[in-house]
Amino acid sequence: MRYENLSKAELTILLTELEANYAEAAGKGLKLDMSRGKPSPEQLDLSNGLFDAGKNYVSEDGTDCRNYGGLTGIMEAQNLFAEFMDVPAENVIINGNSSLTVMYDMISRSMTHGVMENPPWCRLEKIKFLCPVPGYDRHFSITEHFGIELIPVPMTETGPAMDIVEKLVSEDASVKGIWCVPKYSNPQGISYSDETVRRFAALQPAAADFRIYWDNAYSVHHFDEEDHDEILNLFHECEKAGHPDLIYIFCSFSKISFAGASISATIASEANLDFIKRLMVPQTIGPDKLNMLRHIDFFGNMAGVKAHMKKHAAILWPKFALVLDKLAQGIGGLGIGTWITPKGGYFISFEAMPGCAKAIIALCKGAGVTMTDAGATYPYRLDPNDSNIRIAPSFPTADELGQAMDLFVLCVKLASVRKLLADV
Repeated sequence: MRYENLSKAELTILLTELEANYAEAAGKGLKLDMSRGKPSPEQLDLSNGLFDAGKNYVSEDGTDCRNYGGLTGIMEAQNLFAEFMDVPAENVIINGNSSLTVMYDMISRSMTHGVMENPPWCRLEKIKFLCPVPGYDRHFSITEHFGIELIPVPMTETGPAMDIVEKLVSEDASVKGIWCVPKYSNPQGISYSDETVRRFAALQPAAADFRIYWDNAYSVHHFDEEDHDEILNLFHECEKAGHPDLIYIFCSFSKISFAGASISATIASEANLDFIKRLMVPQTIGPDKLNMLRHIDFFGNMAGVKAHMKKHAAILWPKFALVLDKLAQGIGGLGIGTWITPKGGYFISFEAMPGCAKAIIALCKGAGVTMTDAGATYPYRLDPNDSNIRIAPSFPTADELGQAMDLFVLCVKLASVRKLLADV
């Protein structure tokens, strides 16, 4: 029965039972961390062959990768990422381990040097960024760090609410960008529809220096090779629409090989890349080309990457299935929470009853399970409904995950009953 249909007396009896169960759970001394979407040790072990790869230190064009130089990375890595993202190799710059670092640099350069021939953002009175919500907390942190005003845009089942995006972008020249995780979005696991991608490509920004920050972090991170999402290629759609400069694409192997020792890429139009490279010259004498070679030797090509990702899926999907099963069995039909079943990515997004997310997270923490802070998936950590919770199943063992989810379900029930009684 749905909790909202219970009488006050029934809720009071249920509260006593749930509080006793919680006291028992809190006494178990759990110490589990589900706060970030980190690959598990078993996933990292899949790439241990990288330690034996790359003993050859000369790239195909004869470059000695032990030395300085090679601003945009080695040709082999550019070709691999070109195949990875289905773009021309000449539109690819290979970067270091973290695409997040590259995104930070992009915002920082825009603040100090502007975008192409436009004024530096630091000289402008107001800068705004659109933030699909719920979304990736680290995206929001970057722009917040630079004092940029963050504008929430609701997510729908097909991507950001494009009517709102189009209106804000076309009418307000202080809007300089939008954060996007277009495939298996963080945290909902939503993939943008073809119509959404085409509408992005057709945007008519009021600001000449507006850019779409397209963080394609989970492009090959699906659970089932036969049943997974595909999205349109925004790079090509922008070219078709006559807006090749509208987009920056970011991607990496951080959740494919070693999360702390991977390679990433920036993909953009020729004009954008020419400007970016000019700003990179004073920053670096060259990237880690040896690590690029190691990745090429280990994976070979996209066929090797896809075969590798099947191994990741074999580890990840049972954990996601466990979480979904615990939610269905423990909360299904009670009217106190909803969730989306993703086909890939790293997270499950849970919507609690309004006003309950912070209480649920606090209860979990009090009993030894640390989760992503409530509100983290919104700009300034302010979820207006206090309802969204990001569940990250990847890192714990199956046994730990089962214990954590049993506690989570209990905390959802307890916080919900308390809220219902408070509202009577």
